[in-house]
Amino acid sequence: MPELNEWESFYVIVGSAAGALIGLQFVVLTLIAESPTLRTAEAGGAFATPTVVHFAVVLLLSAIVRAPWKSILPVAGLWGLIGLTGIAYVVAVARRIRLQSTYRPDFEDWFFNTLLPLVAYMVLAASALSAHSYTREGLFGLGIATLLLLFIGIHNAWDAVAYHVLTSKGKANGD
Repeated sequence: MPELNEWESFYVIVGSAAGALIGLQFVVLTLIAESPTLRTAEAGGAFATPTVVHFAVVLLLSAIVRAPWKSILPVAGLWGLIGLTGIAYVVAVARRIRLQSTYRPDFEDWFFNTLLPLVAYMVLAASALSAHSYTREGLFGLGIATLLLLFIGIHNAWDAVAYHVLTSKGKANGD
């Protein structure tokens, strides 16, 4: 399908980045696990797991788009299903964030862990609906959502690492 061929380099870059970042996230979580705090798993389900999920969705979308489809309909159906599933997942993450008691989230946490992912998954679902009639625009919506999820994951991974490093350093210094 020629429309998807124009996106080949984009999804090779984005998919490779997502795959590499998933690996790095596992390394970071392994290092953090060496000095666990109380209720770490509770906060992990609210903050760390969604980051890996967003990276995995980017990797999955990159693989789906690079498959040799004959029509936009099946690929759009798959990315629409991923978008709808992502919306439900963000609602579950918001609940986990609200219920965990390890860390009190601020506006930035809510913005990057619930609002922006919700927007990305909504764009993903909406672009799938428009892809049949407006293929070019639908593919741009898919690209925007994919890139947004990648950047959200990068931000959240960095935020988690910075929090753990600064918290551990503060405890080591008696702060």
